[in-house]
Amino acid sequence: MEVNFEELSFDENGLIPVIVQDVQTNKVLTLAYMNEASLQKTMETKETWFFSRKRQALWNKGETSGNKQIVKDIRFDCDNDALLVMVEPLGPACHTGEESCFHNSLFPHNKPAEDNDISLLTDKIKERKSNPKEGSYTTYLFNEGIDKVLKKVGEEASEVIIGAKNKDKQEVTWEIADLTYHTLVLMELLDVSVADIKDELRTRHIQKAGNQDE
Repeated sequence: MEVNFEELSFDENGLIPVIVQDVQTNKVLTLAYMNEASLQKTMETKETWFFSRKRQALWNKGETSGNKQIVKDIRFDCDNDALLVMVEPLGPACHTGEESCFHNSLFPHNKPAEDNDISLLTDKIKERKSNPKEGSYTTYLFNEGIDKVLKKVGEEASEVIIGAKNKDKQEVTWEIADLTYHTLVLMELLDVSVADIKDELRTRHIQKAGNQDE
């Protein structure tokens, strides 16, 4: 895929700053730099490639660690001199092992912003699938298989309907939470990510908006 570099403003060293963001959680993972060659390779491979100012060479994120970043979208700002790369991270972004390079704070006494709860729950479900734990309900569901999970999704959907018919907000909230959890387990079984759902919803919205303009 050819990139129209004329749309972008590289600095005097031929570089452009790049903010890398988790497509599922919107957490900022790192700040790096690209030149034309690394941006071209990023577009072609759908993996992040950067330019190291220290080594004066291209580098592929995760090439040695395995913590690659699968590119889902690339955007540029209103001045055309910065990029936002939305990725699905396959591991920590930081060389320290932290999820994000921005894990230090100038205001250490402030309570850090909470992570996306759905993302945390998804990570916990993935962990239970990879590392089963005795006594864990999630592990029990994975051991029982898809038929059991489907049964639970159906049961929880019915409970949501009952709570809604009763106009009981607390009951509906409780049952939707149960339905969400079991749906996430089902998604993990079928290798469907939250990003996949977001992409589908985004596509539907764009298509609908386009049809309304016709």
